[in-house]
Amino acid sequence: LQQQAEQTCRQLLRTQEEQEQLLQAAVGQRLRDAEAVLADRAAQLRDAQAQLSRNKLLIEELRGENRRFATALQAAELRQKRVEEKNQLLEEQASALKQLIGKITPASLSG
Repeated sequence: LQQQAEQTCRQLLRTQEEQEQLLQAAVGQRLRDAEAVLADRAAQLRDAQAQLSRNKLLIEELRGENRRFATALQAAELRQKRVEEKNQLLEEQASALKQLIGKITPASLSG
């Protein structure tokens, strides 16, 4: 009976050691899996951060272009306004000349 108890005890110890080894292997595998997932996520975050930095630079460049376009548009609108004012003045002068010619022509024909 004692021999059987010792054998059972040794068997229990072996089983316990095997279970500990299996548990350590499983835990180790889970840790490696978790590390791989974390490494992948970290790489994704680095890529996203790099893309964000590129996007910020692009936004700043676009804002600069937008400011230049706005300035150019204001200058073009100002030139257009001046041209319209000059056209209006020329039209007024042409109208005045037509009226003057209209008054002179009958006078010269009657003279």
